[in-house]
Amino acid sequence: MNSEINIVSGEKRGHEESEFESKRPRLDNQSTTDSSSSSLYLDTINRHMLDFDFEKVCSVSLSNLNVYACLVCGKYFQGRGRNSHAYFHSLHEDHHVFINLHTLQVYVLPDGYEVKDSSLNDIKYVLHPTFTEEQVALLDQNTKHSYDLNNKKYLPGFVGLNNVKANDYVNVVIQALAHIPPLRDYFILQNFENSTQLVQRFSILVRKIWNPQAFKGQVSPHELLQEISNASNKRFKLAEQSDPIDFLCWFLNSLHKDLGGTKKQNSSIIHKIFQGEVKVDSQMIIAKTDVEEKDRSFDVDREIVTKRSPFLLLNLDLPPPPLFQDEVEKNIIPQVALTTILSKYDGRTPLVICDINQ
Repeated sequence: MNSEINIVSGEKRGHEESEFESKRPRLDNQSTTDSSSSSLYLDTINRHMLDFDFEKVCSVSLSNLNVYACLVCGKYFQGRGRNSHAYFHSLHEDHHVFINLHTLQVYVLPDGYEVKDSSLNDIKYVLHPTFTEEQVALLDQNTKHSYDLNNKKYLPGFVGLNNVKANDYVNVVIQALAHIPPLRDYFILQNFENSTQLVQRFSILVRKIWNPQAFKGQVSPHELLQEISNASNKRFKLAEQSDPIDFLCWFLNSLHKDLGGTKKQNSSIIHKIFQGEVKVDSQMIIAKTDVEEKDRSFDVDREIVTKRSPFLLLNLDLPPPPLFQDEVEKNIIPQVALTTILSKYDGRTPLVICDINQ
């Protein structure tokens, strides 16, 4: 299939491009003669080597500024000017096609011209998936499998998250949050260009989880994990296990704050979705030592203190493990209905917190 290729001469786009332009001849008069060579370079792209899930830093300088991905080997390099790491890579390895990981513009090095071609759209989409409102509205109705580069089928939204080291406690939380429709839709559709890195990286991860055109049937949360470690001051690390509930509480509160949330009700999408309110009617019960617990109850003549408290998480009391073992000498895992353990919050079931003996 022949595809139309537009070659755009390099323009001054910041310091590195300005330096490049001053040392190389302009290509304005070469646009009609370079079509065949650029087409050949596009044939060198190896999609099987591309993995955009890792943190976007140069593999040589470790800088996160002006980072390009080599579309031949998949490595990240800084800049595209004459003295840049990407420029040297193109000369030493004979790899010529690079994509800017921020602007999604594709360039051929060392010549330095931009290439616009429809055959590159799938790469740009994998790097930064986008959805329309109509597509998002149909996400939960989709039962059609997609196929990766190896022709293996996967169901968008139900893909695995790689366990980099010991981050499975993060993965379970991310998988759960990515399947809450109002939260998922918000982070897929909104533009977070001016938000914090934590918000941006969570948004792109949710998009990748639901990407119907992925190159592989799993996603690595590496970028988000790095930012979680930084934002939490190393409280949550890639190489150390942590409590998922502890992480969930921190993550929701961090997203709430980064999205401009305050203590006011519904001040962010996080509180709109997750925040509830529990009403607690409490009364001091004077219990005698010979009074059975079942006889303790509210006294209408005694003062009742009412308190309303907002919450993101509710503590539930799980049943104790059984005393006896099963036939294979393993404890039987008790099963209890969720409605049963939620009964303490139904407004009808009294809860005795402590006893005061007089």
